[in-house]
Amino acid sequence: MILFPTSGGDELEYEQRGLIDAIGGVIEAGAVKAFCVNINHGDSFANRHAHPFHRSWMQRQYDDYVRHEVIPFARHHCQSPDAAVWTMGASLGAYHAANTLFKHPDIVKRCFALSGVYDMKRFMNGAYDDNFYFNNPVDYLANISDPAMLGHLSTCDVHIATGTGPFEHSGESYRLSQILTSRGIPHHLDDWGPLGGHDWPYWTHQMQEYLRQG
Repeated sequence: MILFPTSGGDELEYEQRGLIDAIGGVIEAGAVKAFCVNINHGDSFANRHAHPFHRSWMQRQYDDYVRHEVIPFARHHCQSPDAAVWTMGASLGAYHAANTLFKHPDIVKRCFALSGVYDMKRFMNGAYDDNFYFNNPVDYLANISDPAMLGHLSTCDVHIATGTGPFEHSGESYRLSQILTSRGIPHHLDDWGPLGGHDWPYWTHQMQEYLRQG
């Protein structure tokens, strides 16, 4: 399971916030291995000093890095060249977790996207190019028609988690779910109600429950 941090975090965030300890039982039991990575948000979408097309190009580079470096490294570490890969992320990390599965559903088979944002137009100052389109889930998923991609997506276990708890804005999750439904892509829209807040205690509880269920 590849864990993507929030916009202000790094590869140490999940350990420092206690989430790794909270799911330590399933890790120690050998049910899952956790690989925490950094994101390049400061060099891509959040880089206000760069041209918007540089921001989207940097996001494309990051997706290539995850696909061609992180995933092979994780599989090598697991001593299994074809191990199924999961992704997980909270807040901005949910975007990366979901985008990675949606772009590579032949490899990434499960996703836990908690309190996510899935439309990155707010970072592009009105600019738009192919690199952005193919890394903006609400856009490319709305038009997906390739039978092979849809076939792979039908085999994936996608969890989009939201709720009515503090600081949570569920509109993005519901919008993504509606788009997936319109394309016939199976998924779970998990509305945790008051247990679905935009903060670490909520995300930690959700991941404990998801992994407890297997």
